[in-house]
Amino acid sequence: MNQPQLNPRCPWCGTDPLYVKYHDEEWGKEVHDDKILFEFLILEAAQAGLSWITVLRKRENYRRLFANFDAEKVAQFTDADIERILQDPGIIRNRLKVVSAVNNAKLFLKVQQEFGSFDTYLYSFMPNQKPIINFPSSMADVPARTEISDAIAKDMKKRGFKFFGTTICYAHMQATGMVNDHLITCTHK
Repeated sequence: MNQPQLNPRCPWCGTDPLYVKYHDEEWGKEVHDDKILFEFLILEAAQAGLSWITVLRKRENYRRLFANFDAEKVAQFTDADIERILQDPGIIRNRLKVVSAVNNAKLFLKVQQEFGSFDTYLYSFMPNQKPIINFPSSMADVPARTEISDAIAKDMKKRGFKFFGTTICYAHMQATGMVNDHLITCTHK
């Protein structure tokens, strides 16, 4: 007979300690700090086509190579900086993703100028500028995209952002608590 799990979690995080820590301490937790929003913009774009655990395992290397996720510094990166980053085996060495991180940093700063903060920009798409808290009963009830992620991704594409389609946008929304998709049975909401 199966024993009920003590302190059940969303099943996607499995038992990897890094994944469990991320699930318990970050995923679905509301964030309004532009530096953290920029960090997840870089990390989610790096994740495109890969598993999130791959990126989590390389997160500290991204932090080191991308100026502790300082958007102003990353926006100033030169071709030489990009080449240096691409030589480091501690990250996902995809030239298009690294180049887009620098480009996205420049665009991130433009959005901050226009809206006062990247947070204000993102939440301008949210109903009443508030996060959405879902209570899915199973992972099958958690979408990969929504109309809101479609709208944000479309607007960001129009602004020139790369590697930020609707699925990556929705993952960013989950990571930063714009949307909370912890299962109703999860005790780590």
